[in-house]
Amino acid sequence: MSSRELASLHQRWTAYQDLPELTNHWYWRPGWRADRQFYTWHLTFEGQAELHHLVTDVQRQLALPGLDLVPLGGLHLTMQGLGFTDEVTNSDLDAVVAETRRRCAGLSPLELSLGPVDPDAEGIGLLVRPWDRVEHLRATIRGAIGEVWQTVPEAPDGFRPHVTIAYSGGQAPAGPIRTRLNALRHQPPARVTIRQATLIALRREHRSYGWTTVATTPLGA
Repeated sequence: MSSRELASLHQRWTAYQDLPELTNHWYWRPGWRADRQFYTWHLTFEGQAELHHLVTDVQRQLALPGLDLVPLGGLHLTMQGLGFTDEVTNSDLDAVVAETRRRCAGLSPLELSLGPVDPDAEGIGLLVRPWDRVEHLRATIRGAIGEVWQTVPEAPDGFRPHVTIAYSGGQAPAGPIRTRLNALRHQPPARVTIRQATLIALRREHRSYGWTTVATTPLGA
């Protein structure tokens, strides 16, 4: 594990020890509402049996008040937002997809490790490593967007690759969850191979995220 990943995991776990209660993840962020969708690039995990086995096992032990468990089909790694669907034209969308595909054709599939558990006030994730490969893919996607728009949405820094397996559904005490997580910190991680990035139209529904796939871009031609 690289020093950055180890430092992040240690810092976040230390902060979690002093957390009195969870923060409700499901507040409305600026611009969001129930009938609005958002274009964003994600990595998704269909057919990743090793990851699904790990998540199923961990979630079985996290069926506690205050946590909304993420369905296996809803597992994702958020990469790069594009904009609300009512604010992005079809021509710009097509241009971004075409340029992203052109640039990603020169990349290789991502070999990633997911785990151990990595909690914070709004949920419980799995640490993703190595970061540099995911960061390079995100920079490639941002570069493609920059060919179409003068300003690329979202900041280039502050990105922390992670995959959430449970969201905090309310201001529940953190103590019982912290106790359960202590027993899960040393489970071996799962390995995945990511062969494409996916552009989705993301929506919120019933304390969960759902999406419609808009386009995919293979990693490697």
